[in-house]
Amino acid sequence: MRPESIFNRLTFFAAVIFGLPASASACATCGCSLSTDAAAGYSAESGWRLNLEYDFIDQNELRAGTSEISEPDVARINNAGGAQEVEHRTTNRYTTLSIGYTPVADWNFRLVVPYIDRTHSTFGNSSNPLMQGDLSGSSLTGLGDVRFVTSWQGLLPTHNLGLQLGVKLPTGNYGGGPTANGTVVGRSPTDFSSGPAQGSPVDTSLQPGTGSTDVILGAFYYQPISQNFDAFVNGQFQSAFAEKLDQAGADYRPGNSETISAGLRYEADPMIVPQIQLNLIKKSHDQGYLADVTDTAGLVAYLSPGVTVHAVGNLFVYGFVQLPVWSNLSGYQLFPHWTASVGASYAF
Repeated sequence: MRPESIFNRLTFFAAVIFGLPASASACATCGCSLSTDAAAGYSAESGWRLNLEYDFIDQNELRAGTSEISEPDVARINNAGGAQEVEHRTTNRYTTLSIGYTPVADWNFRLVVPYIDRTHSTFGNSSNPLMQGDLSGSSLTGLGDVRFVTSWQGLLPTHNLGLQLGVKLPTGNYGGGPTANGTVVGRSPTDFSSGPAQGSPVDTSLQPGTGSTDVILGAFYYQPISQNFDAFVNGQFQSAFAEKLDQAGADYRPGNSETISAGLRYEADPMIVPQIQLNLIKKSHDQGYLADVTDTAGLVAYLSPGVTVHAVGNLFVYGFVQLPVWSNLSGYQLFPHWTASVGASYAF
């Protein structure tokens, strides 16, 4: 069975069990798909929980479809006489603070605040051959788009099945250009700082924020399957329903995204809990005049081994490596050989 068919069947399964819609960032892999809830450990205990996570994603491999483009194959990339952008590298460092509150076992409220540190370089619409002197570079830092998610865990008396409803707000700087009339739009978009593109805005999809308000729908389920093993599955769907960049010739809408994670936790020793996750992420094309419509959709599967350690008291720390095992990307996209996540969770 093809991986796309497997993903669609899993999505349908999640839709039936959890009520998720069954449908499908500049690139399909710009965000971390690791399940932080599973990494830190699910809990229905009342009180507060703080989680701080750092994700490192170095996109330094150019891919098309299911294969890598080596050297690169310039004749293949510049298939429109030099009109196709050839990206060089994007390195993402995300620091995310999550503040959760569980007043009673049935309900949880969580605020997620990301801080983004991203460097990006591109050859632009370069002619053959590609030269280092053609590279344009940028560096951006700042607040990303904040999310607020509510979880209801009252379906079962064990509180191990939850439904989620949330919203992503346009808190990060966003925008870009040039628009159809040659202007720059948005809120403080970052410019290239070096190279031939110096002074012009970085791609809209690579800014700290998207300028959109998104709805988030999700669900999770976890269950002991033996004396020492716990299993979990969770899914999430995100879609923009309002965009600040909504004028003809200056519009941008990020593509919908779906993620599904499943895994096992080995809990023979509660102080050290090894874990493995399978993370699937599917993203549809960005839309609008300012979007890179061709190079923004795809389906990616990661295998993510890691461990959670009970440090002291109510403090847990965890670390994971995500290893891409399969991808099918539209157009030409930068892709990581691996990603890493470390975090700490404290309940009080």
